[in-house]
Amino acid sequence: MKPIESEKVQQVLDDFTNKNVYVHLETTNGAYASHFNEKAYNVGAYIRNANVVFNQAKLVGDGKVYRAGLKMEMGWIYAEGLTDWEMYEGTKLLLAGHDREGRLMVSLEISETPFNY
Repeated sequence: MKPIESEKVQQVLDDFTNKNVYVHLETTNGAYASHFNEKAYNVGAYIRNANVVFNQAKLVGDGKVYRAGLKMEMGWIYAEGLTDWEMYEGTKLLLAGHDREGRLMVSLEISETPFNY
């Protein structure tokens, strides 16, 4: 993966607008939290192959860390803390947020075809 290039990523997001797409969204601090601090809570969210259509996509950030929002007819999909991106298999957008140690903290993936299980 490489650091997010906001104009390029925004263009890819725009290309998915108003299409039937599959979304993978995952957040976690997983074992990282309790491994280093026994009083910390492990938290996470995971959804894979949610079939949605969004009519607007926004990527905003400070040049280092970004948030992406996908506006649907009746709500939003939102990911914050994104730092890196790549096009996987030429058609799947992968956005990820890594902490200072390089551990995955958040991922948002969008594709016109379902993701593998």
